[in-house]
Amino acid sequence: MMLSFIKGLNKINGLVPAREIRAREVAKGLRRKHKSVDRETTMMRRTEYKPRLDENGNPIPKSPRRPKKKVACMIGYCGTGYNGMQIQNNPNIETIEGDLFKAFVAAGAISPENADDLKKNGFMRAARTDKGVHAAGNVISCKLIIEDEDIIEKINAQLPDQIRVWGIERTNKSFDCRKMCSSRVYEYLLPTYSLLPPKPRSVLAELLRKEKENYPEIMRKDEEGEKWWEETLQAVFDSGISPDDLAKAQKILESSGSSGSNKAEEEGKEKTKLYDDDGNITEAGKLIKSIKSVENKRRRAYNISTERLNIFREALNQYEGAHNFHNFTLGKTFKDPSSVRYMKKLTVSDPFVIEGTEWVSIKIHGQSFMLHQIRKMIAMAALVIRTGCPLERISDCFGPIKVNIPKAPALGLLLENPVYDGYNTTLEKHGYNAIDFSKYQEEMDKFKMKYIYDKIYAEEVKENTFYGFFGFVDSFKGTSDTKEGRHVFDFLGAKFDSAALKKHDKVEEAAEAAEPTEPVEPSQTEPSGSDAVSNTEEKDDDSSTTKDN
Repeated sequence: MMLSFIKGLNKINGLVPAREIRAREVAKGLRRKHKSVDRETTMMRRTEYKPRLDENGNPIPKSPRRPKKKVACMIGYCGTGYNGMQIQNNPNIETIEGDLFKAFVAAGAISPENADDLKKNGFMRAARTDKGVHAAGNVISCKLIIEDEDIIEKINAQLPDQIRVWGIERTNKSFDCRKMCSSRVYEYLLPTYSLLPPKPRSVLAELLRKEKENYPEIMRKDEEGEKWWEETLQAVFDSGISPDDLAKAQKILESSGSSGSNKAEEEGKEKTKLYDDDGNITEAGKLIKSIKSVENKRRRAYNISTERLNIFREALNQYEGAHNFHNFTLGKTFKDPSSVRYMKKLTVSDPFVIEGTEWVSIKIHGQSFMLHQIRKMIAMAALVIRTGCPLERISDCFGPIKVNIPKAPALGLLLENPVYDGYNTTLEKHGYNAIDFSKYQEEMDKFKMKYIYDKIYAEEVKENTFYGFFGFVDSFKGTSDTKEGRHVFDFLGAKFDSAALKKHDKVEEAAEAAEPTEPVEPSQTEPSGSDAVSNTEEKDDDSSTTKDN
């Protein structure tokens, strides 16, 4: 009874029996001892050194320890022949990072002990480019040994000519080139003949002809384009091809017009008309090839007018600012917040000539980009110029209506450079140099001309990439809905719910109201069949657009 009373009193007063205190101290000591053992074991594991072995299995002496520094490597490369930027697990796959890593090791920027794993050196890239894609400027953050003053020259000496290190800058330890990148600049090279109007009598040209007849005040009149095609037609006749032969060729080409989205399949259909079963070119094939040869020479000799180029610049300017780009990528909806992207600036260079063909360089500076976004932006802007539809058609695509915009060829796309405007302030505050490509601009321009522009041009000449793409677009017959929305051809006329179209409709309604009404014959009522469905679809689209906006 007394013992229970004492225990209860000790509990109330916070007193602990001596025996229990000793037990607690013993337990605490054991835990401390175990922690010490675990710490020693962990340190042993971390510091355990496994020597490298030579071909005979003998240990290779460890190289002298040299300090590694966190750096930003500014690089440029031509992606031709490489399977993308990022290194692969398969050593037989050629990548940009794979060759860079080997050069770092060979130049002494990475010790032999760390030459077996990129993770040991904290490798990270600012932008991952895909197979065959080029970059005039990209950034890698990693840990390198940079004691040698000529380390950049040593690294470049170990690299192929199509990969260059422009500069190496020290950074703080927390620097991550991908996360710290505030925006990116991409470049797209476009031959100026891509902005010529569709070939007369093509599917798209016929669609536009009807639109211009119905809405002459909305659709732009393209006198320059019409004149170019008239002169091209005369050049075809001057080459010895008669009007009858031209009509035969056009009939063959029209019968093989694109009806689906598989370009390779449509090209295969055309080839069956140009070659016989034995693979020999037919008379019709020779005729078509002769006509295309004349047209192709005319395209490559084309020089864009200042007026046309300025209209193209005006069209691209509509992309600037924050917009909903759900129509310029795949798998995004209008209501998806991630569809909104901010484009800081778009510029178009003055035309320049590479081996007789005129090109323009389009610079797109944006905070971030989605899959295929730039290629769809270029395609839509080019289509607006080629068709003469209102420039506001681009802004219309930021709305809720789903439009299936084709992708311009990947051939002309390259990464110009990442931008670190925000983080450069932090770097300079801590005594580091800013990550800035401008100091290497002259070297980068020479590199682009020799290893990127020339490669793009050579492939365009060999494959006729842009001519093939826009020719496919002009002959496309499909206007049905797809899972990515209605085809863009449904909106290249005056069919969008644009302010110009609304104004036109109001004028028409006012004119009809002012006219005296007359009895209407039954045959003059609303059209039946597909036309009636088409009219209903237009009204549904207009009403849904108004409602959602």
